[in-house]
Amino acid sequence: MIKSLKSRAHDLSSTEKQLEFLANGQFADGTLPTFKEKIKSSGIEKLKPTQIEIFQVNVGYMCNMTCKHCHVDAGPDRKEIMTIETIDECIKLLKQHKIKTLDLTGGAPEMNPDFRYFVTEARKAGVNEIIVRSNLTIFLANPKYHDLPEFFKENGVRVVSSLPFYNADKTDRQRGEGVFTKSIEALQMLNKVGYGKANSGLMLDLVYNPSGAFLPAEQEMLERDFKKELKQHYDIDFNSLFTITNIPISRFLEYLIDSENYEDYMDSLVTAYNPMAVEGVMCRNTISVDYDGHLYDCDFNQMLDLKVAAPKSQHIKEFNVKALQERDIIVHQHCYGCTAGAGSSCQGATV
Repeated sequence: MIKSLKSRAHDLSSTEKQLEFLANGQFADGTLPTFKEKIKSSGIEKLKPTQIEIFQVNVGYMCNMTCKHCHVDAGPDRKEIMTIETIDECIKLLKQHKIKTLDLTGGAPEMNPDFRYFVTEARKAGVNEIIVRSNLTIFLANPKYHDLPEFFKENGVRVVSSLPFYNADKTDRQRGEGVFTKSIEALQMLNKVGYGKANSGLMLDLVYNPSGAFLPAEQEMLERDFKKELKQHYDIDFNSLFTITNIPISRFLEYLIDSENYEDYMDSLVTAYNPMAVEGVMCRNTISVDYDGHLYDCDFNQMLDLKVAAPKSQHIKEFNVKALQERDIIVHQHCYGCTAGAGSSCQGATV
């Protein structure tokens, strides 16, 4: 077990304080092993990229929701929004380097005023796959979003939607009262235009994050349960379920401290470390871009302001494939979250 922390009244308002807090965890018999030490014991001297296949772009931290587990700390009061000039820089890179997948996230990415422009221009640029990570409730937040399912269909967007559970109690506890009902309505809107239906070619995936300080259950089992329950009770179809481990940063880190679950959670992550999961971590084939155009190994590092270890290619205006391919991926204690159990990535389990 990790030693009791001297104080739980930590001010985690800055990324530096979060990193310091994560670095100071202790086991009862000594220091918590660093993630670098852990992967080295598995025969991995340094974590290196494979090939840049996914451009994951955070188009802004504004969101119509304030979910308890949100590692982005997103909400209605966040003003950070990607400009159309930065969007154009991203589109230029997508076209120039023939990057296969554009993965749009937020906040609620749909709240960026140039969101639809980004999607349509990326499609024109020849991007094979466009993913939008939607919270679903945005469809009902304002009449201007009501036609999003049709817009997604017209542009062949793959929709990846967060749904903590297949009943209202667990979902609303994590995401707010009434969210489950709105999410079900939004999923039915997507089904109505063909998403999740056999042979439609319109992909609808769900994301499961645990509602507390524990690891997700086995992905295939949860997918079977979700499909059965959602079909039986709401006549909803979807393609795949992705299980994602909650990473101990930002709002979820505050929750762990406030609920006195931090030590046990970190203990469970380290105990469940799986060297096989390291090979499939998303930072190896993904570049994360923040709303201002800076580059990161993943969106978790983005939230901790850990820019890529390629000093001459830390912004899209300096984008250098060779430098990025040769960089060392920056790791820290939060990386245990992606390598515990069956592993975790934005595409679900890695093992």
